[in-house]
Amino acid sequence: MADGVLPIAAPDELDLSVDRAFRVPMGAVIVSVAVLVAVAIYSATSGAANLPVGGVIATLLDKLPLVDVDSSLSARQESILMQIRLPRMVLGMLVGGALGMAGAAYQGVFRNPLADPYLLGVSAGAGFGAVLALGFGLDVGWGPFGAVPAAAFLGAMGAVGMTTVISRGAWSSPATLLLSGVAVASLFSAAQTYALQQLNETRAREVLSWLFGQLNTSGWGQVAILGPYVVVCGFVLLATRRHLDVLRVGDDEAEALGLNPRAVRLWTILAASLLTAAAVAVSGLIAFVGLVVPHLVRLLAGSSYRVILPLSAVSGAAFLGFVDVWARTINAPAELPVGVITALVGAPVFALVLWSGARKA
Repeated sequence: MADGVLPIAAPDELDLSVDRAFRVPMGAVIVSVAVLVAVAIYSATSGAANLPVGGVIATLLDKLPLVDVDSSLSARQESILMQIRLPRMVLGMLVGGALGMAGAAYQGVFRNPLADPYLLGVSAGAGFGAVLALGFGLDVGWGPFGAVPAAAFLGAMGAVGMTTVISRGAWSSPATLLLSGVAVASLFSAAQTYALQQLNETRAREVLSWLFGQLNTSGWGQVAILGPYVVVCGFVLLATRRHLDVLRVGDDEAEALGLNPRAVRLWTILAASLLTAAAVAVSGLIAFVGLVVPHLVRLLAGSSYRVILPLSAVSGAAFLGFVDVWARTINAPAELPVGVITALVGAPVFALVLWSGARKA
């Protein structure tokens, strides 16, 4: 470097320095995966009909190709496992992983650990779409994607699109995008409140039940809908994880190092917003997963988004899978909304993290 000018051909050198500075903590990876597996077994065996752990594991192994294992589950127990427990468990983990990864991506692209997946008006747009579908009988469903999830998805993507237009697209600054999201969220929240007031009591109760978050599923249909979004958008976000580390130094410095901050911001926001909208469409609004999980991962596993993004996906899946068991069993036979449990757990944890950070500062 001469006269204070950074060399243009620096990405390779940057990768080497990042490799040295941010080693993947294998201990954290192993612990996260182990917790996810434990939560999966706990979820599959817990409920109104308790299933034996050995029988569940044997049945799942028997479903693998070239594996023949005798299961102790009866035909009824196996039907409960394969048609009720597993679809709900997988759906919950996909939603938790999607929200965790989207939250980490938003925090990276906005360089703000308080960012969450609902930042750009996704929740307000989805809620408005759900109110319209439930209250006014909009027929916009396709396949297993019913009218409410489809309308919520369209509303969420409409809110993100409006935010992008207002903020002048990919070349806007993070602050401009953030303020545009606040404005759009306020607009859709007002429209949602007005629409709710036009509904009768029964319809309004249905809307509120959806807004509180739920993981009720009738089979593998919702998993088949959400799965492709998680795979495609997750791949895009994982491909940008090194770039998010570079963005932390600022846009001017990132450009000097050969990175296009606007393109990285555009693709990251699009992938995270699409992932959030798809998750909201099948589960309703589940708060704090995308806010608290990446924050805790950052505290425990380091500040590199090469680590934060994948671990947030795994940790978010484990967290929501565990919370869903609570929602199903804590007040059985009635179920609590999953979003209520995540708020009750996430809000105190997040407040404690903020208080601890402020005390250290």
